[in-house]
Amino acid sequence: MKYWGFFLAKILALFAVLRLLWLLIETLLPEPEIFLYTRLPRFPNDLPWTVAILLFWLLSLGLLALVVLDQRNRCRVCLRRLRMPVESGSWSRATLFAPPRKSLICPYGHGTLDEPVAHVSAESPTEWRPHGDIWKELETLDKERR
Repeated sequence: MKYWGFFLAKILALFAVLRLLWLLIETLLPEPEIFLYTRLPRFPNDLPWTVAILLFWLLSLGLLALVVLDQRNRCRVCLRRLRMPVESGSWSRATLFAPPRKSLICPYGHGTLDEPVAHVSAESPTEWRPHGDIWKELETLDKERR
């Protein structure tokens, strides 16, 4: 729940920043002049306005993609960025038997994100595997050693 709440907060913050940028664009670019007693729409007839909308659209899509990519590489429990990438599989048998995969792990051991490296149509999707309490597991290993 915390994971999706953080994603929603980032989306709302992005929306607020883009809304302020939109208001700035509307303030800085004046209305086009009336031509032959007709008020023409801004978008297709005013070149600065059309370029501003294009740049705003590209910027907003790029920022949204950054938010989504950042969220995909975060721990589902503690929201820290996943680290320590480990690649497994084989490029020589990438189509059927052992497609290459990359595993990212939470620095605090909450889970592992497995994602494919070779993008083929029959691949398994990105998968989050939560781990149990690693400290209990380490304590049991220590007790077995004694």
